[in-house]
Amino acid sequence: MSAAVEARSVAKVFGSIHALDGLSFSVRPGEIFGLIGPNGAGKTTALRIVSTLLLPTLGRVEVFGADVVNRADEVRRFITYLPEEAGAYRNLSGWEYLEFMGSFAAKNKDEIREMVRQGAEICGLGDRLKDRAKTYSKGMKRRLLVARALMSKPKLAILDEPTSGLDVLQSYRVRTIIKRFVQDHGVTILLSSHNMLEVEYLCNRVALLNRGKIVAGGKPQELKEKFESPNLEEVFAKVVGFA
Repeated sequence: MSAAVEARSVAKVFGSIHALDGLSFSVRPGEIFGLIGPNGAGKTTALRIVSTLLLPTLGRVEVFGADVVNRADEVRRFITYLPEEAGAYRNLSGWEYLEFMGSFAAKNKDEIREMVRQGAEICGLGDRLKDRAKTYSKGMKRRLLVARALMSKPKLAILDEPTSGLDVLQSYRVRTIIKRFVQDHGVTILLSSHNMLEVEYLCNRVALLNRGKIVAGGKPQELKEKFESPNLEEVFAKVVGFA
């Protein structure tokens, strides 16, 4: 079986800035894979290239065997992407938002109804789905957006900082939603985060990024054992020379 994502020697240059510098990693089907590191490490740039939103300067990325440059339309048919700063339409209810977004992926009304049913189950907002999104808390909006990204059961869901800005309880809810959905449906998740404790809970494998390069990678427990550290934060600090 081909890799869900295969990135080979990917570089991205913006003027004089090398956002990515020879990035290579592989994501297996059905796993949660994390690109982790500090702000500015290149995580979002990498996700946007995988999502076909940015072209790499050099290198190659394939999603389930399809090149993200030459076969971008094909890739877009079986991925979803949730940016860090995504928002729902304020004046639509949660139900209306899910129906509207489902109409882009579904082939008929029956599929839309099933996606919305799935989305309602994922987000767990209950009767609040009848209310306009502008009345939602930040945590409720994020749960709605995660539901939108997952309800079509994509082959690959790409999530950029899925719990950014949420409090402890809301973050826990979103993490639980993601992990349970992967276990139940076998969707592959590629996510970015600078919260390394969160990544330990979610991810099967991780790649630690710094200044556009992968500085370490593997299963979280294996990395902690290799670097004799209690958590990934300390692993990262040791790898980049801060500890």
